[in-house]
Amino acid sequence: MKIGLISDTHGHVPNTVHTALAGVNYILHAGDVGPMDVITELEAIAPVYAVLGNTDHGIALPETRLEEFDGRKILIHHIVDVDYPSQTVRELLSTEKPEIVVFGHTHMPFDERRSKIRFINPGSASQPRGGTAPSVAILELSGEPPTLQSIALHNS
Repeated sequence: MKIGLISDTHGHVPNTVHTALAGVNYILHAGDVGPMDVITELEAIAPVYAVLGNTDHGIALPETRLEEFDGRKILIHHIVDVDYPSQTVRELLSTEKPEIVVFGHTHMPFDERRSKIRFINPGSASQPRGGTAPSVAILELSGEPPTLQSIALHNS
């Protein structure tokens, strides 16, 4: 199963996202969506599971999601400090024991394992920071361990 990861669109889905995420089974959006039109556009590619980001106001999305795909628990939350998680995230890590945490906010790609939990940030699809390119990622769950392909988006 292939899951597209995207974050920090801030109201803009570059055309290259459609090509980069073509063929995924689901899309996880880790917040700072912008208007709900972004979700509608992404749903043309695959079903979307999205959370609120710190700049999302007036849209109906949860702050946190815990989803299961192919028997693997994935926590989706916008702001995650992997070294010092918030109380909400700490509690979910402790009680739900997700294998993977997908987050956004930093606008920079990140992929590290901490205490048996893999933390993944796909970067920003529209407003990258730190000299990184706009990016999304594809998480392939069929392997052991799951593999991650980070995809740099070129001008659209």
